[in-house]
Amino acid sequence: MASSQPARKKRAAAAQLALLPMAITVLGVYIGTVLWSVRISFSSSKIFPKNDFVGFSQYERLFATERWTVSLHNIAIFGVLFILACMVLGFFLAVFLDQHVRGENVLRTIFLYPYAMSFVATGLVWQWMLNPGLGIQAAVRNLGFPEFQFDWIVNQDKVIYTLVVAAVWQASGLVMAVLLAGLRGIDESLWNAARIDGVPRWRYYLSVVLPQLGPAFGTSFVLLAVGVVKVYDVVVAMTLGGPGNASEVPAKFIMDNLFTRANVGLASAASTVMLLTVLALLVPWWYARSVQSRKLVHS
Repeated sequence: MASSQPARKKRAAAAQLALLPMAITVLGVYIGTVLWSVRISFSSSKIFPKNDFVGFSQYERLFATERWTVSLHNIAIFGVLFILACMVLGFFLAVFLDQHVRGENVLRTIFLYPYAMSFVATGLVWQWMLNPGLGIQAAVRNLGFPEFQFDWIVNQDKVIYTLVVAAVWQASGLVMAVLLAGLRGIDESLWNAARIDGVPRWRYYLSVVLPQLGPAFGTSFVLLAVGVVKVYDVVVAMTLGGPGNASEVPAKFIMDNLFTRANVGLASAASTVMLLTVLALLVPWWYARSVQSRKLVHS
């Protein structure tokens, strides 16, 4: 036993040494570039970065830009509808699979498969389906319904909802997988006891299942919310932010100003705002998880 203690310490030291290059990469490259971007957001940088300091002028200019405010409005609508729809659809899919239906493995793969696709592929597929001249509208009219109209993707008032449909189709399977894992962790004897007491199934799910799925819902919410903040691929693939700026989102605003409009300072200010948004989502979740872990350890 005494001789194995130094061996374990050597293995632990070797493992830490192996992880050292990755730690240096994370600290030096990732965190370093984030801090560099924050610093540039306080400069007057245009095409090339500058080392001057102009205070919050880039942020004032950012929130005075109509395109940015439109993108915030769009991302708010998209985020609320996307997260709500994914949560509801993912929960019902998880409950359906939790009944141990025949072909569960196949169905689980089918439901989760869209998440394995890239957002670019998803956007291109849905762009084709929603194209008035090629997709659903054209197919229905060819069937003998010439008055049928489904042109949301070219309608400024409805185009944001097409992005929601495409994103929900892709991401609801992820929520299903997370919630299904949570459902499988609930003791089946609780349902047996509830059934003996004559408790209806909907009441059992409302009073017993949903409270125990709190951590799973929290994890799903954080994953979806972070995805909302950085949504870009599906927008570019489906609408390019159009028609007009009707489907503009913050990530596209940042990329356009960084690479097309050659405005590094404004793009850095916008990316810093989005970074703070992500931190505002992650920090409370991380704190709640750490508190819960400490309670489990002490109990």
